[in-house]
Order: sequence, then structure tokens, then C-alpha cells
Amino acid sequence: MRIGVPKEIKNHEYRVGLTPDSVHEMVAHGHEVVVETNAGAGIGASDADYEAAGAKILPNSRDVFDAAQMIVKVKEPQAGERAMLRPDHILFTYLHLAPDAAQTADLVKSGATCIAYETVVDARGGLPLLVPMSQVAGRLSVTAGATALEKAHGGSGILIGGVPGVEPAKVVVIGGGVVGSHAITMAIGLGADVRVLDRNTAVLGNLAQIFGPALTTIYSTKAALEAQVLEADLVIGAVLVAGAAAPKLVSADLVRRMKPGSVLVDVAIDQGGCFETSRATTHSDPTYIVDGVVHYCVANMPGAVPKTSTHALNNATLPFALALADKGAKKALLDDPHFLPGLNVHQGQVTCEAVASALGYDYLAPETALAREKSTRAA
Repeated sequence: MRIGVPKEIKNHEYRVGLTPDSVHEMVAHGHEVVVETNAGAGIGASDADYEAAGAKILPNSRDVFDAAQMIVKVKEPQAGERAMLRPDHILFTYLHLAPDAAQTADLVKSGATCIAYETVVDARGGLPLLVPMSQVAGRLSVTAGATALEKAHGGSGILIGGVPGVEPAKVVVIGGGVVGSHAITMAIGLGADVRVLDRNTAVLGNLAQIFGPALTTIYSTKAALEAQVLEADLVIGAVLVAGAAAPKLVSADLVRRMKPGSVLVDVAIDQGGCFETSRATTHSDPTYIVDGVVHYCVANMPGAVPKTSTHALNNATLPFALALADKGAKKALLDDPHFLPGLNVHQGQVTCEAVASALGYDYLAPETALAREKSTRAA
């Protein structure tokens, strides 16, 4: 198979779909890889590094899309990239379709086979291709929040860990999953007063065992959530419903009653955000203020640390990318019941139930869509 790696074009996105080491693995399996010039510049990987790994360098994304059968990216394709998709393309990347009607419509129209990292599962029901970026985003959420708390950035002017004789910031983490646990790790490490809310008592018990008395665990009811948010200096939204739009857990009215200069960091913004006042921001303009509360809602947080993020992501995605290249999409997906849920759109059909429900599409089960597959031919 011929695999294409375009340069990411989302605002301040420096990650890349395949590292040179991953390209070397692809080539060793007998596949061809074409890479857009400077695609790896953000992680310090030169065109020469990719050529040494066996890739061919192409001058622009159009040439990459034209040449490739499979496109491997990091972020969801932007409008110009979606216009280059063909029915015979396999697209393998993060998609986050539930809150993105325009992208979904374009992918349906393209006829391409679109596989989302974030809905691939493992034997325990976890999300193995989302985990590495959730780990990065969880840790970044605390450092981003700490910066936003500085007075020059609109915050209340509190140091997250305090100093001897002065109280630290109160950090509230909503959701005790992968994002939440890594946010907790960072916040405790910086000396904050940390509380976590979750509705799963097993999750709370596990976190209590890991962090001990340094962490306050709270069962999440509406009243408990409201009380904690009103006391917080920094609130981190770390909730996830796989493939679906994030639930709005903090209302605009509650935001109005928060302490002036407090900070909200919405790690769920890729899925629409879990605060009612959230809207996606970028690394070039990461925050805005609503009713005196600073909002940090960058939709590609891990892009700020692309070296760490790209290598962590490739560690997780490479085996799946190799399966697609070695077997073709249909066989790779049908052979692996945990990979199959990654199929979100196929030949004009929405094959992720959460996306179909959120956006009003008819849902077609992925195995049914693949069984009905029509042959495609490059334009």
C-alpha cells in the first residue's frame, strides 16, 4: 500500500502522523510512504530523516493525497484537506465528529473510509489510541491552568502550589479517568489542594489508593459539583463519553457565580466541551474571559509538546496503521473486534452510533457497512 503523511495545518499543530521510525517499519513491511516536505519539522525530523527511513518527499499536500491510498494524520482533516479525499482513500486520524457537523458532512460526501483513533477500543473497553494524548493533555491542563491563574493572563494571581505560610490553589478535577488522573498527578506534584469528582466509586477508590490523603475524592452529584466549582481556583474538565459530545456539567449560571479570576480548563473541548461557556480556542489565542472567569479551551493541547506527543501517539497507532496497510481496511477491521469501532464513516454511511445520534444521521453498523462495501478505484 502507498501511505501518505501530509503536514498538519491546524493552528499551531506541530505533530506528524508518522515518525521516521514508523516510516521505517512501514517500508520494512513492503509498503511505500510519501511524506509532505517539512511535515516532521515540528518534532525535529527533517526530510532527510524521512528519506533515510525509505520515504519519498513530495512538495505539497495535494501531491500526497493524489499519490496515497491511506492518509495518516494526527488532527481531523481541515476543509481543504477534506476536499482532496477520494472514495478509495483510507483516512486514519483523530476525527471527533460528534460536535462537528461540517466535517462529518464532508467525510460522508467524500465516500472515503474514515477511521478515528478516539473510538478504537481494547479488550477492557478502554481507548488505547486516545490514552497517550489524554495523558499529555491531562498533564498540560495543570500547567496551562497555572499560567492562566497569573494576573497578567486574567487570573486571580494565585500561585498554584502556594509558598510556606500561604495557601495553595484549590484545583477541582471533574472526571477521574486518564485525563483526570494525569491532571491530579501534576497538580499534587505542584503542591495544589486537589479534589476529584466522579460518579464511579471504583474509580474514586483507585485514585484514593494511589494518591492517599494528598487527594480528596468526592462522589459527583449536582450539589457536590456546584459546591466544589464555587470554591475552586482552577477547574479541569476531564470527562469523556467515547465518540459522543461531552456532557455540559458546568452551566453558564454556575460560571457567573464562580470566584473572579478563577480558571476553567476544558480538556473535553474536542468533543464540544463540558462547560456551557466553552468554545474552542487555539494555541495562538488560548484563553478568553466570561463573567470574570478565564477559559482555556485549546482543541489540540498536545500539539504544544509535539515531540513527546508524536512519539507517544505513534507508539499506540503504529500496530493499527500496519494492520491497515498489510491487510487493507476491510480485513484489518473485521479481523479485530476492538479495531472495528474505529470506523466512523464508510462509503457515505455513518458507522459510529454516537456520531449518528448526535448529528441526525442514519446509523449503519460498521460490520454491515463493510459487508456491503462497493469496490472503489482511484480517480
